[in-house]
Amino acid sequence: MSTFPIGVFDSGVGGTSIWKEIHHLLPNENTIYLADSKNAPFGPKGKEAIIKLSAKNTEFLLNKKCKLIVVACNTATTNAIDYLRETYNVPFIGIEPAIKPAALRTKTNAIGILATKGTLSSSLFSKTSGLFTSNINVIEQVGEGVVQLIESGKLHSEDMKALLKLYLQPMIDANIDYLVLGCTHYPYLMPLLIDLLPNNVKIIDSGEAVARQTKAVLKQNNLLNTETTIAKNIFFSNGNPEVMKPLLDEIYNVDYLDF
Repeated sequence: MSTFPIGVFDSGVGGTSIWKEIHHLLPNENTIYLADSKNAPFGPKGKEAIIKLSAKNTEFLLNKKCKLIVVACNTATTNAIDYLRETYNVPFIGIEPAIKPAALRTKTNAIGILATKGTLSSSLFSKTSGLFTSNINVIEQVGEGVVQLIESGKLHSEDMKALLKLYLQPMIDANIDYLVLGCTHYPYLMPLLIDLLPNNVKIIDSGEAVARQTKAVLKQNNLLNTETTIAKNIFFSNGNPEVMKPLLDEIYNVDYLDF
């Protein structure tokens, strides 16, 4: 099974930010990425619908013989990861907003969290936030419309800049020094966020930590691919694959397929 692929799914193209970190750390691993763009974003759909979509995407990847599945979606993780782990006999890696490091490092005692509605309203997010932010001013902001703009190829549009200005201003007013990105689409906003935020604000996402955890779980289960052949990376999308290609233009040996 060690040569079987790692499966990665998200409600669209955002999870490619996670896939890049995994591919960088584990370049010999074969991968299959599933972009469920037709159903993006998951957040407004409610817990039951999110679980059903996550199960459907999991079964697609299992049918492709994936040895481990990365749920590269904060909303899917916070709403469905327990169900997936109870239902399917394969290791799962989930994604959570990196609240803990921001809360431990803040000097201004104020942090911002930009995330989807589905993540911010989940019980897992509430539990994690409660553990680390009881004495910290946390400015939560639902990034409504951001995922839709990215999925429609408008990452660098004026509409995106206007939306981010609106969402970031309350955080700037509260003197945050850390911004936590709670959606895997959001790392692609980094250049815009850096331009819009004060120089002292540091931005945190979960990508590197997820890659390290993926490697650790593969190792624990004796699933690391030790072959030195060039890895095969296949990307499935039920939306417009042209949106995904610019995000991966530096990656070679990639196949794009519809599903």
